[in-house]
Amino acid sequence: MINFEIKGQPVGLMTISIALLSSVGGGIFGYDTGMISDMLLMRDFLERFSDIREGCDSNGMNCSNYELSRVREGLIVGLLSIGTLAGAIFGAPIADYLGRRWAMTIECIVVSIGFLIQITTFTVWQQLAVGRLIAGLGVGALSAAVPMYMSECVVASFRGAAVACYQLAITLGVLLSYCFCIGTRQLDSDASWRIIIGLGFAFTFTLGIGIWFLPESPRWLMKNDRTDDARNALERIRGIKTDYDRAVVEHDYREIETNINMERENDAPFWQSWIECFVGSPGSKKLAYRTFLGMMMQSLQQLTGANYFFYYGATIFQSVGIDDSYITQIILGVVNFVCVFASLYILEHFGRRKPLYIGGLWQSVIGVARPPAEYDGMGDLMIVSACLFIASYAATWGPGCWIITGETFPTRTRARQASLATASNWTWNFLISFFSPFITGDIGFAYGYIFAGCNLFASVFVFFFLYETADLSLEAVNEMYSTKGLTAWGSEKWIPPGMSRRGDALESSNAEKYTFDHSDGDRFSQSSGNNDDAGNKA
Repeated sequence: MINFEIKGQPVGLMTISIALLSSVGGGIFGYDTGMISDMLLMRDFLERFSDIREGCDSNGMNCSNYELSRVREGLIVGLLSIGTLAGAIFGAPIADYLGRRWAMTIECIVVSIGFLIQITTFTVWQQLAVGRLIAGLGVGALSAAVPMYMSECVVASFRGAAVACYQLAITLGVLLSYCFCIGTRQLDSDASWRIIIGLGFAFTFTLGIGIWFLPESPRWLMKNDRTDDARNALERIRGIKTDYDRAVVEHDYREIETNINMERENDAPFWQSWIECFVGSPGSKKLAYRTFLGMMMQSLQQLTGANYFFYYGATIFQSVGIDDSYITQIILGVVNFVCVFASLYILEHFGRRKPLYIGGLWQSVIGVARPPAEYDGMGDLMIVSACLFIASYAATWGPGCWIITGETFPTRTRARQASLATASNWTWNFLISFFSPFITGDIGFAYGYIFAGCNLFASVFVFFFLYETADLSLEAVNEMYSTKGLTAWGSEKWIPPGMSRRGDALESSNAEKYTFDHSDGDRFSQSSGNNDDAGNKA
């Protein structure tokens, strides 16, 4: 079985598969977000759904100009976010009830139904909007379930990179939507936009079927008293190859078991567990703090202004006289996709806090512009500035907030808190997508100063409130937040009790704590001393 190590922790081929295949959920998110920007400019789309027509013949046809009113454009774009908001609230609890895999499959079916409703409309723009609303239900639910599933499955040393793959898939989905749109825009028929929507089925089919080739979350299995299945899932994910690998599995199994048993002592009815997210619980310290932290981080991700470019980028660049706004969108999409690869390194080697507050500072400086009509060369400068802005976002805030959402909350309330955090993201997503046409119509490019202020605030917020969770198991993260007197800016130096550094959690403690009994291949025993077989890495 293929197996290698990251910071002393075994990572098997199954772990890589989990990161890549479940990330397709992010591809659905990105594709659905990106395709509408270019569809709003397609001739056939505007002929069918626009409500502002100029230079028409006596029958109201063959107009010289078609436009969507701000209200209609805002609803077509923004109703996706309303659906995702509702989907995010219910998505994680459904994943808690049915299991992560069943939930993701059902959510893919919901997205597919939304695509089908959109692709079968002819002239009724309301049907198109409702289709985006329904697709949004599935997209929002996936956006809560996928990062949670990833975080629960992979080892701490690979967790940041794995969840960053979700953002990578989002950017790939956006980029593919731009590329497909430039390929169909010349079609003088409804195929120009129907093909774009129809290609979305490839994402939903891949994830909906492919997820069944991956194991269920060990933490969900353990929480539902399926202990043997939980151990088997851990063995598949970790990639058992040596006695040391078996020791790692046993360490993870015991740690998860202990944590869940502790949480069960403070278990509460379903409705009460929702209230606990806001008022706290004796069993989990800073529970309400972490709820509001997750909600604020996801809100600030939207308030960076990045999705403003993804939703309305083509329209913006066309309005300032840039010859081919489709090409400009592809340039932004490529920058967005490529720079997420940098995040795989940055967020693992520099932690979560520093990249986020430095990224926020950079974005607050680069994300402003002046009216292109009043300044020569400002259109070109806008493209350069947009690329630099998107590069920073893709390397920091884009993936960083999904990582924070996946690793901040305790097991018992993780689904509900992840739902609340993700719902905050989609709330601001809708507000920005719906109101941006109205705001830019009144204040123009001064809109950039609003996002600059939000990015500056985001940096300050991260410094004072976000705890450093890199290189910690999910159980250790819970312990860190429960440490009395620990501040966010001091959390980078926090080390789990009994360890000399964060990276020791599965390098030395495993070897000292567990030994493999060769007389019984399925049994581990605790030992006070070292064991060469368990301690030596292959």
